[in-house]
Amino acid sequence: MDGSLSVMHLAQLNIAHLRAPIDGPELAEFVALLEPINTIADEAPGFVWRLKESQQDPTATVIHDYGDHLLVNFSVWESLETLWNYAYRSAHLGVLRRRREWFLRMAEPYMVMWWVPEGHIPTLAQGMERLERLKAHGPSPEAFTFKDSYDSSEAANLPAAAEARK
Repeated sequence: MDGSLSVMHLAQLNIAHLRAPIDGPELAEFVALLEPINTIADEAPGFVWRLKESQQDPTATVIHDYGDHLLVNFSVWESLETLWNYAYRSAHLGVLRRRREWFLRMAEPYMVMWWVPEGHIPTLAQGMERLERLKAHGPSPEAFTFKDSYDSSEAANLPAAAEARK
């Protein structure tokens, strides 16, 4: 350890394969829930940032090159606890419980978390790389889940964290 203590934030990426096109009638109820749920996230204690396609339209689908019907949720939080509280102790939980209505079941990991230095906003490509790392190698301080989480101190001196601080 280099002796300096840097504050770390938690990045999270999750993907979902939609059962139908985002603008189709099958997903109308889900789309209607996006703005209120995103507002809850934006106002949640510990929220730092989330990927948005449009500042004016919170329901706009994020454009990416990772396949049709793939919904991407990408955000940064102050801690594992603040993300947990949003995901499982807010109105988000009701939407989460209904995910099978709108998304296909996935056999492989669809959510990944990792620590980033405070002030660093990772790219979507970096998030997808972390998800691939989790799929290929299982949980580690560089790519983990709620079930198999790691403390920020375990990630603070990893090469990726040092690179992000530059």
